[in-house]
Amino acid sequence: MLNCTMIERTVVVRNRAGLHTRPAAMIVKSAAQFKSDIYLESEDNTRINAKSIIGVMTLAAAQGTRLKLIVSGPDEEEAARTIAELFDTGFGEPL
Repeated sequence: MLNCTMIERTVVVRNRAGLHTRPAAMIVKSAAQFKSDIYLESEDNTRINAKSIIGVMTLAAAQGTRLKLIVSGPDEEEAARTIAELFDTGFGEPL
């Protein structure tokens, strides 16, 4: 049996345009590569599956929004690092 814990990390939407379609698609595409369960949770406790484009889009997160990244599963460390890096780099968009 794999020893899985759960990783929780705060990420911040840094790019000026917020989580519009392109960054949302980048999150979903990256999350889909992992076996772990990956969720994003807003400050009002709305939790969405990061592998769902509709879910990510419903967050409507503007620049400066803080989200909780929650990852649990066999490749959780790599998954958390990969998704957090997308946020940290502003999805390759102007900050």
